[in-house]
Amino acid sequence: MLDRRKWTTSALLLTTTGVIVVGIGIYFVLFRPPLLPEDVRYMQLTEGDLTVLGPNLRDWLGRVFAVLGGFAMATGILMITLAATAFCSREPIAVSGAILGGAVSIGTMTAVNFAINSDFRWALLGLFAIWAASLIAYWLEGAKA
Repeated sequence: MLDRRKWTTSALLLTTTGVIVVGIGIYFVLFRPPLLPEDVRYMQLTEGDLTVLGPNLRDWLGRVFAVLGGFAMATGILMITLAATAFCSREPIAVSGAILGGAVSIGTMTAVNFAINSDFRWALLGLFAIWAASLIAYWLEGAKA
């Protein structure tokens, strides 16, 4: 059992990041429609285009987003696990994993959503800020020690 006194601000922020990423995964698996208005806008599709593409595209995208959501949930779960274990005990490899894992998941997701002018870009920037704050807090906690 973990000693609750070892839960640092950095670990709590990384856990929060992981919980949000799990939530994004759940949204993708259970609630995200195959095409959002921003998707149609970005691809410059007309209603006629959507009729021609039909249910096959919607079915395929639903499957793609289910897989993407599963990977997002897995990433969030692993982030929470990292925060609760190696991050709390300040294992040297933990911060490397948090940096690399966050950069390729949260960083890429945020950058792409800005590139496509997504309606979700600012919310994702907030998630990026929480992740970055966990790393800054980790560094500050180490500087105090």
